[in-house]
Amino acid sequence: MSPTFPPQLETDPAAGAASTLAAPSPSATPRAGSMPSLPEAHRTIPVSHTASWIRKVLAFAGPGYLVAVGYMDPGNWATDIGGGSKFGYTLLSVILISNLMAMFLQALSAKLGIATGRDLAQACREHYTRPTSIALWIVCEIAIAACDLAEVLGSAVALKLLFGLPLLAGVIITGLDVLIVLALQGRGFRIIEAFVVTLIATIAGCFAYEIFFSHPIWREAVVGLIPRAEILHNREMLYIAIGILGATVMPHNLYLHSSIVQTRAFGASVRDRREAMRYAIFDSTLALGFALFINAAILILGAAAFHTRGYHDVAEIADAYKLLSPVLGVSLASTLFACALLASGQNSTLTGTLAGQIVMEGFLQIRLKPWLRRLITRTIAILPAVLVIGIAGEGKVTSLLILSQVILSFQLPFAVIPLIQFTGDRNKMGEFTNSRFTVVIAWIVAAAILFFNAELLWLIFRTK
Repeated sequence: MSPTFPPQLETDPAAGAASTLAAPSPSATPRAGSMPSLPEAHRTIPVSHTASWIRKVLAFAGPGYLVAVGYMDPGNWATDIGGGSKFGYTLLSVILISNLMAMFLQALSAKLGIATGRDLAQACREHYTRPTSIALWIVCEIAIAACDLAEVLGSAVALKLLFGLPLLAGVIITGLDVLIVLALQGRGFRIIEAFVVTLIATIAGCFAYEIFFSHPIWREAVVGLIPRAEILHNREMLYIAIGILGATVMPHNLYLHSSIVQTRAFGASVRDRREAMRYAIFDSTLALGFALFINAAILILGAAAFHTRGYHDVAEIADAYKLLSPVLGVSLASTLFACALLASGQNSTLTGTLAGQIVMEGFLQIRLKPWLRRLITRTIAILPAVLVIGIAGEGKVTSLLILSQVILSFQLPFAVIPLIQFTGDRNKMGEFTNSRFTVVIAWIVAAAILFFNAELLWLIFRTK
């Protein structure tokens, strides 16, 4: 029998002794080494049991937006702009499907964290053998490195476009944003969430401006939301489509979300945890709705500004920056584009650093001082970026951004399959176990990810 996860929750006195729990008594002393990840923020945000529903919505609002920034990182820009300029609105269907899959998987992630008191990394460590856990940790670190590569390069590109800084200098400056994380978390987790929401609003405002002046053909955009079989048979289109999938459904976000939902001090009773799930899932779904808007806006901008005007090969972010103002006839277009890119990169590096900490603590049970943990995860991000620029040169940045997102897509099954397995296990979830319908949908999502990856591999090797 697979092990259960004793929840790391405080007993809710108001719930009464009659409340049924999904695992052994939460008042029991946790086992050695079973401390929560992000212990400095764990259950630090109060949730009033007697508050109105709007106050509860606000109390649980935040983690979803930290997760959402991973779905609008610079890796998305490269794939969305390339897809929009080359194929018009066709790949909008991939963005829509990817975001729906993301909403579903993030809901399962929040459910796991609230029901068991464990994040996904801790659940893997406690369920699988040591060698398997180590293998999953290595795969996850590769995914975080690929994601951080996109984020660091994206921020460096934005700094170059805005201020003319060399990419290498931009990478080093971007690496210092670890200090932002330290400064913000020292003031409380709510400050981090407020900072992230502010940057998301900045990105959304910039793209609303761009879309207004690009005059997209909305009828074609609506048609683009309908999936087409051509995507599966066109190797180049499929490559970008899988890049969009990898850029949208982030494997490290599943680990991140299952941990940061536990920053809320909800009660331990079944009723309280069920309520916490509802509000947490509402928060993540709403936040990912904003991510859907921004991802779609980037692709629509590429289609409206470039594809319909005959620019079918605008795959480089720098080229998009140079062309936007003259093509749209708006002087601010290029500057706002670069500002949004910088905000996106800063947002994503912040949450990527938190995810790296959660994964390291969850899989390896390594407890380091916060500044040292973040320095390590930031270094892991900077080194690949420095090597990439030094070896491949600045001209290959966008191609590497797209490649990083394809790598992320191939890492997805190693996070998705354990998540589905755990949330469908009654020994771990108790009465919060996934319904049969949810299990079927979950495995369909996992199968779709595997199918897309296998299809791309087949197309690549067939043409060699």
